[in-house]
Amino acid sequence: MTAPVLKSSACPHDCPSTCALDVELLADGRVGRLRGARGNAYTAGVICAKVARYADRLYHPDRLLTPLRRVGAKGEGRFEPISWDEALDTVAERFLAAEARHGAETVWPYHYAGTMGLVQRDSIHRLRHAKGYSRQFDTICTNPAWTGFIAGTGRLAGPDPREMALSDQIVIWGTNPVSTQVNVMTHAMTARKKRGAKIIAVDVYRTQTVKQADLGLVLKPGTDAALACAVMHVLFRDDLADRAYLAAHTDCPQELEAHLATRTPEWAAGITGLSTDEIEQFAAMVGRTKRTYFRLGYGFTRSRNGAVSMHAASSIAAVTGAWAVEGGGAFHNNGAIYELDKSRVEAPELCDGRTRQLDQSQIGRILTGDAAALQGGPPVTAMLIQNTNPVSVAPEQELVKQGFARDDLFVCVHEQFMTETAKMADIVLPATQFLEHDDIYKGGGHQYLILGPKLTDGPGETRENLVVLNELARRVGAAEHPGFEMDARAHIDWMLQASGLGTLERIEADRWIDCQPDFETAHYLKGFAWPDGRFRFKPDWPSIPAPNDGPMGPWADLPALPDFWPVIEEADDAHPFRLVTAPARSFLNTTFNNTAESLAKEGKPSLMMRPDEAGRLGITDGAAILVGNRRGAVRLQARLFDGLKPGVVIAEGIWPNEAYPDGRGINTLTGGDAVAPYGGAAFHDTAVWVRLA
Repeated sequence: MTAPVLKSSACPHDCPSTCALDVELLADGRVGRLRGARGNAYTAGVICAKVARYADRLYHPDRLLTPLRRVGAKGEGRFEPISWDEALDTVAERFLAAEARHGAETVWPYHYAGTMGLVQRDSIHRLRHAKGYSRQFDTICTNPAWTGFIAGTGRLAGPDPREMALSDQIVIWGTNPVSTQVNVMTHAMTARKKRGAKIIAVDVYRTQTVKQADLGLVLKPGTDAALACAVMHVLFRDDLADRAYLAAHTDCPQELEAHLATRTPEWAAGITGLSTDEIEQFAAMVGRTKRTYFRLGYGFTRSRNGAVSMHAASSIAAVTGAWAVEGGGAFHNNGAIYELDKSRVEAPELCDGRTRQLDQSQIGRILTGDAAALQGGPPVTAMLIQNTNPVSVAPEQELVKQGFARDDLFVCVHEQFMTETAKMADIVLPATQFLEHDDIYKGGGHQYLILGPKLTDGPGETRENLVVLNELARRVGAAEHPGFEMDARAHIDWMLQASGLGTLERIEADRWIDCQPDFETAHYLKGFAWPDGRFRFKPDWPSIPAPNDGPMGPWADLPALPDFWPVIEEADDAHPFRLVTAPARSFLNTTFNNTAESLAKEGKPSLMMRPDEAGRLGITDGAAILVGNRRGAVRLQARLFDGLKPGVVIAEGIWPNEAYPDGRGINTLTGGDAVAPYGGAAFHDTAVWVRLA
């Protein structure tokens, strides 16, 4: 029996780990098992189980294999096969007809993070810029988190994530890496085993990460800033603040200390649901352990006060001076360290800044004609969708469905499977998966730029994103640009050379490039990225250089200093519970939610409830229940779980809409209103009622 050949790649999915992979190629050319690359110091040989069994996705019997044209009603799922030329000609004709009637902004190319590849994901911008189509303001995931972190540091970067293994204490806040980012746990556990490091986990329910922590804090959703402020109060009160560091590296430590004088553990306990003893213990552990690494996730920022919460949590490391030592400081994402020239991919020189930028989270409002969401411009009457499944993942799902059902809306979806969004399309194009095309990836959760070469041919008539975009550009008369004449390998080579990072040939030999800055830069010992070089406890919120389309939401009411900001969707008599839609271990957004093993591991869509609260409503474990609010109602089953604060319910995973008895997914309940100061979707900030079905 011939042994598998190992080839190199990178995980393409929307996860900060961006794992370096060893891929088994079997003798028949098929892909076998995927493993973490041991030679990569961050991946360190460990990947999640769902990616390890990736062959289940590659060879899934439901892969789309040929272009399709809708012959039934929208959403009915009846299509007929057509040729690629007929499909692309139809898309071009419909785009040109829509443009002739309403202007170019009526066409909205819509995409997101189904792949994180810099060529296959981002080339859609080149088409939109070359035609003057509506731009997209990305708000589904990052805005509150990035804005909140940059508010203090001035830059989206932090200490080398590999330093977690050198820490004496790791605070894992707002992320559940046991389920969603396994490499964080790899390095935290290394520190525990080799250094006796303590692990502290802060979350809104007793996750697997909380269970493994030395101190696990379960607090009410949206109250993280109150906890952070109380911790800093104790640090000042007990002389655990590093006053020399504060004087040298921060903007207004005395003003902060005075402001926090009333933010006591007792005050925070009343807000967070934690005990004063828990808060005091957390503060003492942080204050007495200089070498503490704060690993701050996205979860706690998916609230209407998320940017404020992120800023408050990151401020703790400045009060203790943890930034000054190896294995200390605060980290969220390393996006700023990758200084890449993507001009051939995105064609920014063709972008007209006057073209409207539509909020991806408000796609339901946009497609149902909301004038404010459309920014006073024409209706969206034509769409190209790649790398995302908005009929399932976008908030305000009932509006999204209504919008996609419009007879005057033409939709082309380029996909790997017949998703909920693909079922609403007029033309469906079959897409390759990551091992079937070339691309390059940057690790938000680490410091590597990793090559992901094509290792196998895609099945049937599948085509990669880049090819489809270049073909459409020719058919719709897009402005000329060299990027439209380049294949993925040429794009990668040009990007690397233009960015001073070598060549495609070099990265093919080396597999990845370590872009980690030096210690002093990563720890801001030469100064934070503000003109005065100081960490800002008092940010100028409207001027933070984060992804934005101008201030939005109630930005004028943002607190001047770290504080609990009560703008969350509070529970009330009609909606006594607060819902968090947390990730499931075996899914990644809607990726993997159609593979047999992932479905078997997750069971059925369920709502985690405290036994005492369920009992008062006559709800037993496994009972059919309805969860609802003014946006709609979702039917699922109850799962009794005691690892919650009173009034909190959890629904894990974005299941296929068809997995719910009424066909309504969990995002029926989530809101699309813009989070201050620069937008975002508050997926973990929803007030609901619960009752027996």
